[in-house]
Amino acid sequence: MATQVSRALLVRLEALPGREDEVRDFLNRGQSIVDGEPKTVRWFGLQFGPSSFGIFDAFPDDDGRQAHLSGAVATALTENTGVLFETPSIEELDVVAEKAPT
Repeated sequence: MATQVSRALLVRLEALPGREDEVRDFLNRGQSIVDGEPKTVRWFGLQFGPSSFGIFDAFPDDDGRQAHLSGAVATALTENTGVLFETPSIEELDVVAEKAPT
């Protein structure tokens, strides 16, 4: 049975000109990082448009979300701001309903 979630993050990334492929690669690497975070129970790398990307991840509780915000992906976001993408927009969300994976 899948873990239910109540908290989430939506991170929006705007690639710097010519860095779109590198941002896509960055997101692919990010997935392997969160595999080691037991409380990051849903994680998606997204592309909204030609240079607009994002991350959506969900957690069972606020402790999981806070652990993620201080983890390796957050560090990688900081290190790549101004190199691959503009300053990320990070929104903390509450999950009001979900269809959990089976």
